[in-house]
Amino acid sequence: MSGQHAVVAGHVFDGTDVHRDAAVVIDDSAIVDILPRANLPFGMAVRNVGDAAWLAPGFIDIQVNGGGDVLFNDAPTHEAMSAIAAAHRQFGTTSLLPTLISDTPDKMHRALAASGTAVARDPSVLGVHLEGPFLSPERPGVHDLGVIRVPTGQDAALIATLRPGVTMVTLAPEQVPAGFIARLVGAGVRVSLGHSMATYAQTRAAMAEGLSGFTHLFNAMRPLGSREPGPIAAALEAPDAWFGMIVDGVHVDPVMLRLALRGRGRAILVTDAMPPVGGAHSTFTLYREEMRVHDGRCTRADGTLAGAFLDMATAVHNTVRMLDVPLPQALSMASLYPAQFLGLDGLLGRLAPGYRADMVAFDPDDIAVLETWVAGKASHAE
Repeated sequence: MSGQHAVVAGHVFDGTDVHRDAAVVIDDSAIVDILPRANLPFGMAVRNVGDAAWLAPGFIDIQVNGGGDVLFNDAPTHEAMSAIAAAHRQFGTTSLLPTLISDTPDKMHRALAASGTAVARDPSVLGVHLEGPFLSPERPGVHDLGVIRVPTGQDAALIATLRPGVTMVTLAPEQVPAGFIARLVGAGVRVSLGHSMATYAQTRAAMAEGLSGFTHLFNAMRPLGSREPGPIAAALEAPDAWFGMIVDGVHVDPVMLRLALRGRGRAILVTDAMPPVGGAHSTFTLYREEMRVHDGRCTRADGTLAGAFLDMATAVHNTVRMLDVPLPQALSMASLYPAQFLGLDGLLGRLAPGYRADMVAFDPDDIAVLETWVAGKASHAE
């Protein structure tokens, strides 16, 4: 729909407040106003998503390995990034970080190069997330031990190179040299702890260098201990920490996630999604091994979890149902908080004048997506 127009819903959540019977006015790719439906100018084109529907900021997923039967590691190209974004859009995800699981230096080069191209061409692609390979060999999860390594100066130079979009790196701080994190953060890279056996003291030292994220909290990291609190305690006590949560009832017991939400850090919903999400197949290959989805679990043959069979709409639904979180807070965990972590909260994560018109309309009972908009462009949910 071209020109100034409005999208109307029974409830509009702007990222902070819920407006009843309201309209979001859009001009091209940007939001220009939120106002009561009754105050819309006469004759303005209107898309009514329904009196029972909610309209909210589009979901932002910072950890997406694949979707639509595409694995980013298999094809670290801008076309693959867009294909993954398109597969997740039907689940309310309007922007994301395609994620490269630990791989060769060549794959890293290609993924970073693809990111710059994709960001320039596709507003749904915000950049790239390198999950590894600078991880702990004691906490590899499904990552290949053969490619996990200590970073070099060349790695730092490559990752810190200025390029369009966001670069996020998950690493184990105890496996990188002093100053490595500070160099990345100084170049604008978002650094997150993950697949790590870092002590509490090592985690705090990394945070002093600028590390601010924690990748899939609880999973593949030193557990919370009475004598060695480790990274989990550091994440939960720091108000300027952001931690990812995979709310699928598989990766972490809901009791632990409810406990985490009582901490001072901010929770971000992530999917850690694999190719079967939004795809036609229940299997895929990673590191030359077959991975399979069965009973909602994505695993390799030995039972090791291999990412997740989860989409963002389901993650929001599970957060409300399993964790007893009010819907507006769950929506913030899927949009505003990731935007803040990425430093994009002046553009995304809210429905407000001047923000990009990234939105999702959904049924509040089961978070079934009705429609999405990316930069003002609508796409009917399949």
